[in-house]
Amino acid sequence: MSIKRLIGIFAVGVATVAVIAIAGLVFSTMGTFLVKGLPNITWQLLSEAPRNNNTEGGIFPAIYGTTLLVLVMSILGVPIGTITAIYLNEYTSAGAVMPRVIRFAVNTLAGVPSIVFGLFGLGFFVQFLGAGLDKTFGNTEAIWAKPALLWASATLAALTLPVVIVSVEEALKNVPREMREGSLALGATRWQTIWKIVLPNSTTGILTGSILAIGRSAGEVAPILFTGVVYSLPQLPDGISSQFMHLGYHLFVLSTQSPDVDKTLPLQYATTLVLLMLTFTLNFAATFIRSRIRSKQFR
Repeated sequence: MSIKRLIGIFAVGVATVAVIAIAGLVFSTMGTFLVKGLPNITWQLLSEAPRNNNTEGGIFPAIYGTTLLVLVMSILGVPIGTITAIYLNEYTSAGAVMPRVIRFAVNTLAGVPSIVFGLFGLGFFVQFLGAGLDKTFGNTEAIWAKPALLWASATLAALTLPVVIVSVEEALKNVPREMREGSLALGATRWQTIWKIVLPNSTTGILTGSILAIGRSAGEVAPILFTGVVYSLPQLPDGISSQFMHLGYHLFVLSTQSPDVDKTLPLQYATTLVLLMLTFTLNFAATFIRSRIRSKQFR
């Protein structure tokens, strides 16, 4: 047997072992949460507010707060990331200084720890921007200069910007240049070409960026510790200036701050399973929309 064949067999074997290991890890993790968490998921858990120091009752305010946080984050982050990607891919040349600076900033943001984003959100969004809004509108009480759903969502949007920018830019690059040149040759402006040709053919890539952003942000706790999340809140947030509960932070509190951590283990497994199901549901919804759009494009 030749050396090349041995190397090929070794490479295939290593790849197979890696795939089996990853699949086994995923299935074992999900199996553990299903076995230990599913029996503890009841209608009471899903529909009631927490009681008795979060050790009794339900987690509905946390489910509602997490969903609202992800939706507001997507509304804030995806358009900004898409506009940035359009600028980098459609309006700048490869050797220009500005796109190099922006790409350096994006790569730097991708490596910043999430807790740093939380401190940034507290300093910029809450103490600077929020205080400025209160001063501008003459508010005698702190309405915006305090942790709130809006500032937590904006912090997560900043956290997920690199993911959205890279995904959308790759989708824009996949649009054939001939389509752009044909549109421009027929008299369309650059913006008309982008709006009518480029964006419709990269919609699935934009949705891919949204899916990745949702997956990244749904379970993040550190960025929202200082910007909006609270330990316990029986009522639902009544606006984007209100504080909220979050499934990830609720799980953190149950596992570290409860008087009897072992007693809350069933609730911890159930909360974890609900968080995973919520994340999968949001991702599935975005994936379904992307698939429908893609199927219509290729009809």
